[in-house]
Amino acid sequence: MAETELAREREYVAGLYARLDRLRAEAEEELAAVRRESVGGNHQSRSERDAFARVYEDRIAQLREVGERLAFGRLELVDPDADGSDLRYIGRIGLRDENLEPLLLDWRAPQARAFYQATAATPLGARARRHLTTRGRDVVRIEDEVFDSTLLDEEGTQLQGEGALLAALSAQRTGQMHDIVSTIQAEQDRVIRSELSGVLVVQGGPGTGKTAVALHRAAYLLYTHRERLGSSGVLVVGPSRAFLQYINAVLPSLGETGVVLSSLGQLYPGLDVTAEDAPAVAALKGSSEMAALIRRAVRSRQRVPEADQTLEINGEKLVLQPSVIHDALVRARESGKPYNEGRVSFVKSVLGQLTRQLADQLRRRGSTVDEADLAYLREDIRTAYDVRVALNTAWIPLTPEKLIEDLYARPQWLASITGHWSKAKRQLLRRERGSAFTVSDVPLLDEAAELLGEYDAGDVAKRREEKAQRKRDLENAKNAIRNMDVAGQVSAESVVAGFAEQTLALTTAERAASDRSWTYGHIVVDEAQELSPMQWRVLLRKSPLRSFTIVGDVAQASSAASTTSWDATLSPLIGENWRLEELTVNYRTPSQIVDAAERVAVAAGLEVTRSRSVRTTEWPVRALPTSTEAGFADQVVALADEMEESGGTTAVIAPSSRLAALTVALTEAFGDRVGVGVQGLSRPIALLAPAEAKGLEFDSVVVASPAGVVAENTRGASALYVAMTRSTQRLELVLAPGEQPPAGLQA
Repeated sequence: MAETELAREREYVAGLYARLDRLRAEAEEELAAVRRESVGGNHQSRSERDAFARVYEDRIAQLREVGERLAFGRLELVDPDADGSDLRYIGRIGLRDENLEPLLLDWRAPQARAFYQATAATPLGARARRHLTTRGRDVVRIEDEVFDSTLLDEEGTQLQGEGALLAALSAQRTGQMHDIVSTIQAEQDRVIRSELSGVLVVQGGPGTGKTAVALHRAAYLLYTHRERLGSSGVLVVGPSRAFLQYINAVLPSLGETGVVLSSLGQLYPGLDVTAEDAPAVAALKGSSEMAALIRRAVRSRQRVPEADQTLEINGEKLVLQPSVIHDALVRARESGKPYNEGRVSFVKSVLGQLTRQLADQLRRRGSTVDEADLAYLREDIRTAYDVRVALNTAWIPLTPEKLIEDLYARPQWLASITGHWSKAKRQLLRRERGSAFTVSDVPLLDEAAELLGEYDAGDVAKRREEKAQRKRDLENAKNAIRNMDVAGQVSAESVVAGFAEQTLALTTAERAASDRSWTYGHIVVDEAQELSPMQWRVLLRKSPLRSFTIVGDVAQASSAASTTSWDATLSPLIGENWRLEELTVNYRTPSQIVDAAERVAVAAGLEVTRSRSVRTTEWPVRALPTSTEAGFADQVVALADEMEESGGTTAVIAPSSRLAALTVALTEAFGDRVGVGVQGLSRPIALLAPAEAKGLEFDSVVVASPAGVVAENTRGASALYVAMTRSTQRLELVLAPGEQPPAGLQA
């Protein structure tokens, strides 16, 4: 009977893939036909053509990226659907047949809720839930959960296997995070489908599925709130490029390509930095007092001269009085414009005053100066060397990069605006001009850019014209979408981004990533406990509606500027407008590893969100002593060898001071099967520092010198807790010579 049911599901899923292939081929044919159309130079016609093209391009991309596991579940219903079927298949996208009858239900649709939330006590209209396990396009296993006991007596019903969730979690890791839509449980599903508005904080220990929840929530929100988020986009922020590489395949596999993925070092357009400052420097740069310092730095670049200045303009002498500069400066400040844009008003005011002064001076000498001559006089004044020097001395145009670089490289200027700081504190910011920016500099550059505005008047005028043209394009696109009756399938914004005459058609996500002032409809922040107050300021500017999903674990906070309390971090920024959800079921980490890691964390004084592990493995957690440095390296190599033999991925996590020696030892033993750092994630064995391992998971982990991990990191106990919770199967700790096991863990 099981084989009959398996064959039935194979046939149905094969039909789904056949339908998928047909739809993709049809869309490709339609797209080719649209591209062949000649519409001449009429803008309205181009808008209609490009709306069609965009619909087909998006659909092709979605159908192409589904890949494996198109369908992963089935509900058997108490009451048949409108089409008379009592079976409802659940998958990554929705599919209909030629008669528009549903074949596959998108997992994000409300009708799919029972697949994640139904229980025997609350079946939500379902009699049974079936999990489909696939390999490629083939169904290799089925498993049923029965909610209606009468089904047990009916032919074709079966119960088998250890459970879809445990099977998925027991699978070996491949270096990329698998989407878990088929195994999301009720606790996670409640968070994923939580309302869009406001700030949702998801707190949970390692292995509770925080990252998976965050990414699936992004996909769910894009699906449910397409009209709003399709045009504004969703930003997903992770702690590092390694983390982004790890999760990169998840959202595309769910059919979403309009999401911006960014590390903390990529939040300022044009920068992609990974270098970190020393902990004390990072803590200072991340503190909220840097915002006030940058404001003072900007204001200090506006100066009123102490004495009159004599200016020469084509042989004429003019006296520029300090009061003229002062009055123009005050008027420009009162406009409320950013620094560089306010400077335009300041310059106009001073030039106007000098023009009137020169005209009066010429008239007193008998020259005739009428209104037509004033424009020429003004241009002479504007281009005069003395005038340019005087204006720039009073109010020089600035870029964010120039301002921050000067702040670091000019100690006397820094001292003049930080009178209450100690000399040692100022020295933390000291850096030579031309030094590379760090991750901690990114929010400072963004803060400066917010205060400075566009660099010159030409940029302002250009952006104003671009906005006006975009408004006209949007109106045309909206009209075209109404005429074509494709509302909901494509947005006017995406049509405008894809106009055929553009050299490069940009998606909403691409335009958002390149525009510092872009505001997003929703922001997802993973490993959020690591963000400094200055980094939070950047993200709050990018979401005026304050729509966030914040995911993290305060016990894993490892940087000097990070948080150990959500209330202490968020309340000063957004008040009480946030809500907390906790994930308490550990789906990834075996119970023996969870217990050991939590004991060590509690012994070190960390506040841990206790979790309940749903699985265990055969390997106990051990702390293995060594007596010599050679023996230490040999023990690490021996464990890595055992772990690699058992299959899956292996990580050796060690303090930075030991990475060089362990690289030599592991490379000698395993050759090119070893990868070092984030570039090594594709190799069977990865050697990482604790910070590089954050957010990642491996089948087996060796923590080499736990005491060294604690000693080298600002929040060493958190770093060790992170390192100990990266494994899904086996964890071993190797103690350096003379090192004791961590408190809370027996040798």
